Amino acid sequence: MVNAVKAIRGMNDILPEESYRWAFFEQTVQRWLSAYGYRNIRTPIVEQTDLFVRSIGEVTDIVEKEMYTFVDHLNNDSLTLRPEGTASCVRAAIEHNLLYNGAQRLFYLGPMFRHERPQKGRYRQFHQVGVEALGFAGPDIDAELIVMCARLWSFLGISGLRLEISTLGNAQSRALHRTRLIKYFEQHHASLDEDSLRRLHTNPLRILDSKNPQMQALIENAPKLIDDLDEESGVHFEILQRILRDQGIDFKINLRLVRGLDYYNRTVFEWITDKLGAQGTVCAGGRYDGLVEQVGGKPAPACGFAMGVERLLALMQECGKIIDSPVPDVYIVHQGEQAMRYAWQCAEFLRNEGLDIVLHCGGGGFKSQMKKADASGARFAIILGDDECNAQEVTLKPLREAAEQKRLTLNEVTKMIRQ
Repeated sequence: MVNAVKAIRGMNDILPEESYRWAFFEQTVQRWLSAYGYRNIRTPIVEQTDLFVRSIGEVTDIVEKEMYTFVDHLNNDSLTLRPEGTASCVRAAIEHNLLYNGAQRLFYLGPMFRHERPQKGRYRQFHQVGVEALGFAGPDIDAELIVMCARLWSFLGISGLRLEISTLGNAQSRALHRTRLIKYFEQHHASLDEDSLRRLHTNPLRILDSKNPQMQALIENAPKLIDDLDEESGVHFEILQRILRDQGIDFKINLRLVRGLDYYNRTVFEWITDKLGAQGTVCAGGRYDGLVEQVGGKPAPACGFAMGVERLLALMQECGKIIDSPVPDVYIVHQGEQAMRYAWQCAEFLRNEGLDIVLHCGGGGFKSQMKKADASGARFAIILGDDECNAQEVTLKPLREAAEQKRLTLNEVTKMIRQ
């Protein structure tokens, strides 16, 4: 017996029982983004490895441990399955001169890939909605990104999310803060774990994001970036807070908030839940003003966010959001060759009228066909035999209510179902 081939660990099938929830989510997201003027961009899932090394940063968990990288043996290029979408979006904007005509509001939805330990809410192939605002310099666009998220949570029936915001300042203030962090952690060298020691002289800011319980007291007493913040970034952050308050958005300032990607500056934010265990962040982003130039374009400000689709779908269920599975309007059962040919005509006629129709296939008696009609969830069954064929009518039987079946024309069926 041949062994069955199974899906790769951490890369999951989305079965019909779940895919309708995904469809609802995707349709809601597209309507939501259209209301804010964001346009869809679709990039390849494979990019040159150098794109992610340059943008994300060499000394990050993603680049060091998690990327799916391989050599294309036809031309010896190093390629990587995209671990996130911002770098690809910026690369596409530069390559196709999208910023030539002014600032751009863009979004994408699709799979990303990271080699992580699979667990609830964390997969090796996962899906994100990414929103990128390219060419906008002010705090107003930062605020728009946050406010529009709050609107989406309402659309999706999600409650209980908390917003944390912070600022990372500009390159100069971060450099000053970096120097102070290195000096501080060097003084506590013996208390650093392996990851922190590795990052000490390459990316000390990431030490602040350590989840090691034994290091939390040390991290809490570390120098705070807000003390090294440049004046312009401080004003930017104050205006952002004012807009959020004006819009009724509750938030907490978390001065230890650090994003896992090197390209962020100034505003950073996360939407967090306590309902999904360890995977509490469902949406995160911020400003990345240096990335366009870093990837090879002319300097341009930018900001954006990404949200995990799997986590949001799980959170919708936790919050009791019920999404009804789509069911057909009619299931057509038939007996005999003449009735089968007539059934095809009826099915196509009713589909042309905008109804969802399942035509029974595979033979079987009326009793077994009616069982399948009932199991389909359809509101009605249409029953066809010789009598119906000869009269060019159908027998319409309600399946979800106690009502008598009727002989009707197809036009009468359409009107009755639409009532």
